[in-house]
This record gives sequence, structure tokens and C-alpha cells, in this order.
Amino acid sequence: MIYTVTFNPSIDYVMFVDNFETGGLNRTTDTAKFAGGKGINVSRVLQTLDTPSTALGFVGGFPGQFIEDTLKTAGIQTAFTHVNEDTRINIKLKSGDETEINAAGPHITDAQVEALFEQLRKTTADDVIIVAGSVPNCLTGSIYSDIAKITQQTGAQLVVDAEKSLIEGILPYRPRFIKPNQHELEQMFNVAIKTDQEVLKYARQLVTKGAQAVIVSLGGAGAIYVDEKEAYRIQAPQGQVINTVGSGDSTVAGMVAGLTQKLTVPEALKLAIASGSATAFNHDLAEYDKIQELRARVTIQPLYLSLIHI
Repeated sequence: MIYTVTFNPSIDYVMFVDNFETGGLNRTTDTAKFAGGKGINVSRVLQTLDTPSTALGFVGGFPGQFIEDTLKTAGIQTAFTHVNEDTRINIKLKSGDETEINAAGPHITDAQVEALFEQLRKTTADDVIIVAGSVPNCLTGSIYSDIAKITQQTGAQLVVDAEKSLIEGILPYRPRFIKPNQHELEQMFNVAIKTDQEVLKYARQLVTKGAQAVIVSLGGAGAIYVDEKEAYRIQAPQGQVINTVGSGDSTVAGMVAGLTQKLTVPEALKLAIASGSATAFNHDLAEYDKIQELRARVTIQPLYLSLIHI
């Protein structure tokens, strides 16, 4: 089974407003609401790719119930830990530019964190745990490494999509893959990266530090993949970017789905980049037909590790 972990889910409430003006009354032309959070996004795209998963994390109140109901309606299994306060509601205001207002989220107790850990302790070597996103202020920054220790004990494969400080602590536990973007990679090594060879150089250092594989997202330019034996440059298909939210999560979902389906690494990477692009070209997360259309337009070429000097 694949498990996704979202520490701070949300309802993403999207409001479309023509010519928004501060300080006055504005009326929406349309609204939409979605179950949000990076791990939840991964579960939703996995479901689109016919790859079952179970969504874990913390939810509370009527927003939490909305998230559970939405995922169950979509056929996604949930096993959330319930907290005492309401799950947050994030506002995304679209009026030409997009303005986001993110709430802080509920308080999570030590006992509730332990309940999540107990769920993860029941995993086996046949399972994959995907942990993505920021950590609420009420939780310690060690929660990523705490989960990594659990996966080391149970044998479950760990996939991580998070910022520098959270990724660095899990590298010794040999995650199956991590997915920093170029900016995050620059932050990790305090450098300005200008070429694919430099991306490959620093991604390779993350492999040396423990990651089994690294996918560095380059936005609309695609991605670079590296593991202990091979490396690839993946060129994303061109299209009109409508939505930047969830593209990276979709990439993670596509890669995990591809590996679960026993695709070769290059074919899994094509599915990953097609999934990320399909979300970027859509108002919501990727749709199956669009993923398959874009998959045929993803190009990939091998890179040579022997040319990289660490």
C-alpha cells in the first residue's frame, strides 16, 4: 500500500473576482473548493493514475470532515488522525494575479502525533510512505526524521518532498527518492546554479549523502534525475501554464505510480513529468487523458555521471 502523509491539510477555497479592489466590496464571478495539502494532492493524482493509496495526517472540525468526504467520494481511502481544532481553510483569490492567504492550522498534541506514528509502525517492506509539505509550528522539525527512523525499522520505502531543513535530516535513512526544486537545491548548498551540469553535480552529492535517487524539478523546463547508476534530463512538454499549485505533487505521484507499475526509470520519469505538466495546464489537478496526451510529448536523454566532478 502507498500511504501519503499531510501534516497540515486544508480546504483550498478559490475565489474568482474581476478587477479586485482593496478596501471595497468585491463580488465573485465563480468559486470552487478543494481538499488541499501536498500529500492529499499526491493521493488524488495517484487515484487518477489508477494507483490506490491511503491518506494519513491530521484533520478536525467541519473542514476536516469535508476533506474526508471529498476523498472518499473520489475512491481514496483515508485513515486520518482527528484533532480538536478545525482544519484550516486557505483562500486563493484569482483576479488577474493570484493572491493566497494561508491559515495557520490546528494544534496537534503529542498523543495525536503518536497515533500517526503507530499507523506507520504497522507498515512493511511492501509499502511506500510519501511525506510532503511544511510542518505546522506546533510540531517539532524532527518529525520528518522520526518518520524516516520508523521506515528504516519497518522496511517501508520513503519518498520525501520538502524544504531544505526537512530533507537534510532524512538523507541518512536512504529515502527511495527526494524531489527538491532548483531553488531548494541552491539553498542546500548555498550556491547559484546556472547549468544542467551543476544541477547534476549537486543532486549527485545528495545521492552520496544517502538518497537512493533525486529528482530536481526545473519548472517548465522539466527535471533532472540522478541515482547511483544513471542520470537523465527530462524535457517537459510546452503549454499554457494556468495553475502552479500541485504541479510538484503531481510529479511525485506520477513517479511513484510508475515505479509501482514496474515501469523502467525513464518511462516512470515520463509519467512523472507528464503528470506535473497536466496539472500546470489545468485549473485543478491533472486529469488522466491529459496526462496520457502529454506523456507522448515528454522527451528524455541520458546524462553521464562520469563527467561530473563532485
